[in-house]
Amino acid sequence: MTTDPPRLDEASLPAHLRSLGLLRSGESAVIEAAGEGNINWVRRVRAGARSFVVKQARPALERFPEYAAPTERIVCEARYYETVAALDEAGVCPAVIAFDEPARLLVLEDLGDVPRLDAAPADGRDATAAAQRVARFLGAVHGATADQRTLAARFANDGMRRLHGDHVFDLPFRANDFPLPPAVRARAERIWADGRIAAIAAEAYQLYLAPAGALVHADVQGGNILLAARGAVLLDAEIAHVGDPAFDLGTLFAHLWLGPVARGAAHAADAAIHAAWRAYTAASAYADAPLHGRAVRYAAIEMLRRTLGAARVAAVAEPAAALRVVDFASELLGVRPG
Repeated sequence: MTTDPPRLDEASLPAHLRSLGLLRSGESAVIEAAGEGNINWVRRVRAGARSFVVKQARPALERFPEYAAPTERIVCEARYYETVAALDEAGVCPAVIAFDEPARLLVLEDLGDVPRLDAAPADGRDATAAAQRVARFLGAVHGATADQRTLAARFANDGMRRLHGDHVFDLPFRANDFPLPPAVRARAERIWADGRIAAIAAEAYQLYLAPAGALVHADVQGGNILLAARGAVLLDAEIAHVGDPAFDLGTLFAHLWLGPVARGAAHAADAAIHAAWRAYTAASAYADAPLHGRAVRYAAIEMLRRTLGAARVAAVAEPAAALRVVDFASELLGVRPG
């Protein structure tokens, strides 16, 4: 049985950081919120000219405390960064400064208040270079970790894997009380009654849960990709596990598509998606046509859950935009919109 870590706050954090040697005796620090903190308690620490980010995993999701979540998730995140370090000379992942496993506290470099990939289309920035960089990294990781059986035990992250999987593959496709605009709820109810998309998602869920494949990050969403000065940086690997590598690629595809599709310009994502696939295939012999097909299926499901599920994105706030995404994703799955 795992003991819950001590619950740190702004008052107790400095002393804990001193115990880790990250603050000097008597050194003062300014502590402030960093990022959205949906899953973990996240703070930026400023001490003189230095700054870094701390994340503590707690027994429930920070933004959604009604959802229990194993604190081992941050152990898997730290292990992910450790495992991929030799493949990440370009610095696609954030640098780890320290990890206090008993306290479930991860200390990372501070990248500052840089834009996220999900804001790039709205701000008029081209996402192609970021997509290539992340996809190339994923291809290298998937290729290097394919079929390594020992990794599955090190990344036995079943609690987070299922919690995430339920929100991707299950809950959006059956009756629920998620707050949706009336027109979007009406479309969702037709999808629930029809059942075809739910069946496709259920089949994909079983593949996602299969404990074989490669080391996957499992949350390659636009909000987890920062557009830093050195290039795109991929954060938040707390759902990392061994599974279908197409899930990573499909999630990336989905978040490259979401903004353009929502505004009625799906073709605007073509360059970034094609560039991402080329970069991925160049980095990994694991890539093939079946993997691409699974990635597109995962992408469609991710777009639907970001429109009909609990974690809706800003791009689909307007009902017309949401319905465009539902139609596009349904067509990718071979289900005629209705």
